[in-house]
Amino acid sequence: MSGFDYSGKTVLVTGGTKGIGRRIAERFLAAGARVFVCGRGAPDAPPEADGRRATFVAADLRDIEQVDALLATVRDAAGGLDVLVNNAGGSPFALAADASPRFTESIVRLNLIAPLQMAQRVNAIMQRQPGGGVMLFIASVSASRPSPGTAAYGAAKAGLVNAVTSLAVEWAPRVRVCAVSPSLVLTESAADGHYGDADALAAICDTIPAGRLATPDDIASACLFLASPDAAYASGTNLRLDGGGERPAFLAAAQAAATPASPAVSPPVSR
Repeated sequence: MSGFDYSGKTVLVTGGTKGIGRRIAERFLAAGARVFVCGRGAPDAPPEADGRRATFVAADLRDIEQVDALLATVRDAAGGLDVLVNNAGGSPFALAADASPRFTESIVRLNLIAPLQMAQRVNAIMQRQPGGGVMLFIASVSASRPSPGTAAYGAAKAGLVNAVTSLAVEWAPRVRVCAVSPSLVLTESAADGHYGDADALAAICDTIPAGRLATPDDIASACLFLASPDAAYASGTNLRLDGGGERPAFLAAAQAAATPASPAVSPPVSR
């Protein structure tokens, strides 16, 4: 599936028991890595690939003592850590006008503060290693576009993308730091109706130049590349995976307003 070889490398994928994180873990396993995954609850089965299985460690990443215990377990078992994929995160839908202070704080803690605290701890490990290490943060295109219904999430991801640029400077050259920012991803929840029925999903795909949602494999492939020596000069990078972005709404509005007898409406020119 990939030409990358992670034999002898140790990888930690936070939130690696389901969705995007699980596929990232499976792909690193298939590439030969020793993989650890964490989450608040144990999965029915940890990620597997090619007869190899990830090691699950229970941890709530919002609790710094549990983070320290998780990393101690990884160090004791593997001796070090070569790649961190800070994947855990997310947010339910909540309009900003209705969100409680506690809700907003919990979303920011999960999506910004927790990954930064994890990164700080992992940097201390990687800086002592002869080969250093790589940290990847799964961010979101919500960091750079409106995120109605998930405003705190978008703001937290924007902070994360900015932090990646700072950490890349502070921790260079021994530790590389990059972000991967997907748009809508076809996870199990999306396939089960998270975005509506099949017609609604098709309508969403029509707004994406690539004609489809991203898949967890798309995100995993980006991670395998960015963590590899082939990306040795990539640090402070934010790799957007959005299938070409979104067609501007004003173009659709102009097209809908045009009549067959009217000439095509030209888009406004920005200067």
